Amino acid sequence: MTQPLLELHDVSVSFDGFYALTDLSLTLNKGELKSIIGPNGAGKTTFLDVITGKVRPTKGTVTFRGKSLVGLSEQRISREGIGRKFQTPRVFENLTVLRNLELAVSPHKSAFNLLIDKLPTSAKDEVQRLMHYVGLAPFATTRAGSLSHGQKQWLAIATLVAQAPEVLLLDEPVAGLTDEETVRTAELIKSLAGDHTVVVIEHDMEFIRDLNAPVTVLHQGQLLTEGPLEQVKADPRVIEVYLGQSDD
Repeated sequence: MTQPLLELHDVSVSFDGFYALTDLSLTLNKGELKSIIGPNGAGKTTFLDVITGKVRPTKGTVTFRGKSLVGLSEQRISREGIGRKFQTPRVFENLTVLRNLELAVSPHKSAFNLLIDKLPTSAKDEVQRLMHYVGLAPFATTRAGSLSHGQKQWLAIATLVAQAPEVLLLDEPVAGLTDEETVRTAELIKSLAGDHTVVVIEHDMEFIRDLNAPVTVLHQGQLLTEGPLEQVKADPRVIEVYLGQSDD
């Protein structure tokens, strides 16, 4: 049996007696795309915080490639190959799209150092590939702050991919996007799976349907159910705690 790439086992997180996660166990396999849904307060953000080292679990284990992540710094976990995109896209708004991506692929992570040490040809080629990949090549010389919200989300995803993480954690990637941008984002994320293991946290159910990926439902810090979206939507427990009585 193949060992999971990333595994949480009986993870609990307590904040002054309030349990944001309770005995949560969840596995991710190499190249998998998984959607995580749940009402506000379900523990979705804490789930990401535990994986990335922002929050240390009160109990339980978190392993990546069979090695424990508990106690490692956020920077160390990032270097190990786990990347996170927050709900608000984190881009350098005063820099161009091109320069944002150059910084992402550069080992120096400094705009000043980029002026001194030029990127190797392979890195420049990767920047060009990523700009085309997310549809931002026509905006290479545009300041990131002038992009639409959707374009900023794509740039944020591209800068994350540029760092070559094995796992991509995407927090509400279509929040505030137009319908057209949402569809394009779904296609982009689906194309990333396989080369990367991708976890998406989102409230937009049409977007979750477009992803056509296994769905995990969290409720009050616990795993409520998992499975295909239509199966999950038909679960009476999910209807009660999250989706209401509507089929949409």
